[in-house]
Amino acid sequence: MSAAVQFEVPAVVPADPNANVADLLVERVRATPSLALFAVPEGAGWRDITAAEFQRQVIELAKGFVAAGIEPGDKVAFIARTTYEWSLVDFALFFAGAVMVPVYETSSAAQISWIVSDSGAIAVLSESEEHAARVAEVRDELPLVRDTWSMASGALDTLRAGGVSVDDGEIERRRGLAVGSDIATLIYTSGSTGRPKGCVLTHSNFVELARNSATSLEEVVNTPGASTLLFITTAHVFARFISILDVHAGVKTGHQPDTKQLLPALGSFQPTFLLAVPRVFEKVYNSAEQKAEAGGKGKIFRAAAATAVEHSALLQDGKKVPLLTKIKFALFDKLVYSKLREAMGGRVTYAVSGSAPLGPRLGHFFHSLGVTILEGYGLTETTAPATVSTPEKAKIGTVGPVLPGVGVRLAEDGEIEVRGINVFKEYWRNPEATAAAFDGDWFKTGDLGSFDDEGFLSITGRKKEIIVTAGGKNVAPAALEDPIRANPIVGQVVVVGDQKPFIAALVTLDPEMLPTWLANNGLPADMSLEEAAKNPKVRDEVQLAVDRANKSVSRAESIRKFTILPVEWTEGSGHLTPKMSIKRGVILDDFADAVDEIYTVPVNTTNVSLG
Repeated sequence: MSAAVQFEVPAVVPADPNANVADLLVERVRATPSLALFAVPEGAGWRDITAAEFQRQVIELAKGFVAAGIEPGDKVAFIARTTYEWSLVDFALFFAGAVMVPVYETSSAAQISWIVSDSGAIAVLSESEEHAARVAEVRDELPLVRDTWSMASGALDTLRAGGVSVDDGEIERRRGLAVGSDIATLIYTSGSTGRPKGCVLTHSNFVELARNSATSLEEVVNTPGASTLLFITTAHVFARFISILDVHAGVKTGHQPDTKQLLPALGSFQPTFLLAVPRVFEKVYNSAEQKAEAGGKGKIFRAAAATAVEHSALLQDGKKVPLLTKIKFALFDKLVYSKLREAMGGRVTYAVSGSAPLGPRLGHFFHSLGVTILEGYGLTETTAPATVSTPEKAKIGTVGPVLPGVGVRLAEDGEIEVRGINVFKEYWRNPEATAAAFDGDWFKTGDLGSFDDEGFLSITGRKKEIIVTAGGKNVAPAALEDPIRANPIVGQVVVVGDQKPFIAALVTLDPEMLPTWLANNGLPADMSLEEAAKNPKVRDEVQLAVDRANKSVSRAESIRKFTILPVEWTEGSGHLTPKMSIKRGVILDDFADAVDEIYTVPVNTTNVSLG
């Protein structure tokens, strides 16, 4: 690349260096005290909690933290699922002047020990008995921790009761102490490349990004009756930022931590927009397809999906939709699309997607359902979004244009670099890592990308993941992995081939989707992963997915061989991060024998086509 490509958009909201996150709630209550800001499950429905009521509960709990000895600037670790209480605790700590250190609810005892000790947290609040047990397991390794509280044992009520004598004025004093440049939270990276690092995110990071994003995404968050159901973990910066943005913008937020209950919850809550990762959209699509297949309507569903993609792509390219396509689209809208819309609650018009590329097929499919998926790009270090598609500026297959207040440039080698209101202050107690991550005030993301003429960013891979074959060919694994993972029976894929003669892949099966697919294909639904991995029909299905992915790359980059592993990669097994990204290094270490076997057994012994 001859010159760096750069897009920078000025902030649309004047910066306020004295504002902190607590101010966002105070301003919201002042503007709309009786607006429903949250809803909590009650019976078969939901009970609203107004902005004023939420603030009252926040102050009550903040008093409890103060009475328990939490001082301004103290760090409190919090391990819990995505529930109303998560936001309540978050804002109560802001009002008490403290700093939350979120811990993923799936974290192991060893991970909890590292985050709590490295951050210097003096207290740990956990949700369930299981979480409390994991904390107790490493309690002896945490000499700085004075208190461990468990919500399962009534900790929030105990804290509230203990805080009744704390004066309102003390909470008001504490909540106003932090200015924009002060630390708001310490979020640890998901650790896909080694030990998690603590990212120091400031009050300004959240305040300025929320204010500018609310303007950018006005149609999504500022429409009357805007609501969202959060189900991805609030310990991750993506959902954490959105939950704070919702308070600022006055969006009603519900929570459903159990994704198995997601569809019923969507049906009763009826959100206007969703926040999800591509895997969720893949699951919605694959479940619908397999359900149709089971009911003998698989052919109709696939035709409907093809028409949906064609119709949306024509509209995006500004081309005329042929009459026949229009007729088919209207018919499928009644037969297929309307039912899927209903399954998502019937009111969803937007979905914000991040953490991995979605792919044009799913983007166009959902667009035809009346759901515009706004893809965004960001990292923990950028307080979530650096770019995001907006209702006015959306292009399926890209992660959108740069947000106001943010600059993005491409280095000589195509690495994406970011600066602006959203970029974190530093890595906690790690000046070497901080220095290595910056070029002046530009944060080096480690991701590779490209801009089109209109400033829409596309992610092309991750710098550290580029595979160089023995023949010197550079291959970005994501371009092959994402389309293969979209297949219903595929769980995860890791493309291999660094310094090897050809590209290959390790594949795992999706235990959730597999039984339905097996039944639909005349095979025993209770087949074990081991049996399925060896089954010729299953191999043929994976082969189809591989062939499809190979069509989009050159022969030198195509997958020539694959192995189906009889295991599931999970966060618990140590192979996925909490946001379900693959830990490539760990997988390559743990399955080195499987990789070696691919390159020692002659290629012609497998059913993988070489054409």
